[in-house]
Amino acid sequence: MESRTGGPQRSDAQRNRERILEVALVELSRSADVPLSVIAKKAGVGQGTLYRNFPNREALVLEAYSHEVRQLTDSAAELLKTKKPDEALRAWMDRLAHFIMAKTGLGDALRQASSATGGPEPSGYALVFGSIEFLLNANHEAGTIRPGVTADDFLRAIAGIWQIDISGDWHTQATRLLDIVMDGLRAGAPGRP
Repeated sequence: MESRTGGPQRSDAQRNRERILEVALVELSRSADVPLSVIAKKAGVGQGTLYRNFPNREALVLEAYSHEVRQLTDSAAELLKTKKPDEALRAWMDRLAHFIMAKTGLGDALRQASSATGGPEPSGYALVFGSIEFLLNANHEAGTIRPGVTADDFLRAIAGIWQIDISGDWHTQATRLLDIVMDGLRAGAPGRP
């Protein structure tokens, strides 16, 4: 990671930035209007450190969203290193559900930041779609899911996640829904006994 001056960031500065982003995602998901001073305090940094990394609220909101998209999409390859393809896909589906629920809460903050900057709301769709294709291809090669499932099919199958009420027990509901989807993907897989 580079600093705003273009050089590499010190490791403690990088940790501070990462912590600010993590706290911002949680707090902005709860309330689009959370004061930046609250984010700085919960991240364990001073307001000067927050503003050195993010000159304004809009920059922080947009970077928190981009950071979350990168974490989600990068995790696909990491999961495949340690799990069988179908287990990696199922674990990634849980991460996707968390991402969707966070974006639901972060939606107001994203809309406010986008209107303040005059730009469109950021989209991580292409990156997420690419991760889905990557995981599905690994599963097709391993014979762990039914043949011919596309990323579009996958997205249609999990579309029920967007119907879950974030204020309720969304985790239990999402887990049940994604288990059902995964069972359907495994049914008819050539590698299944």
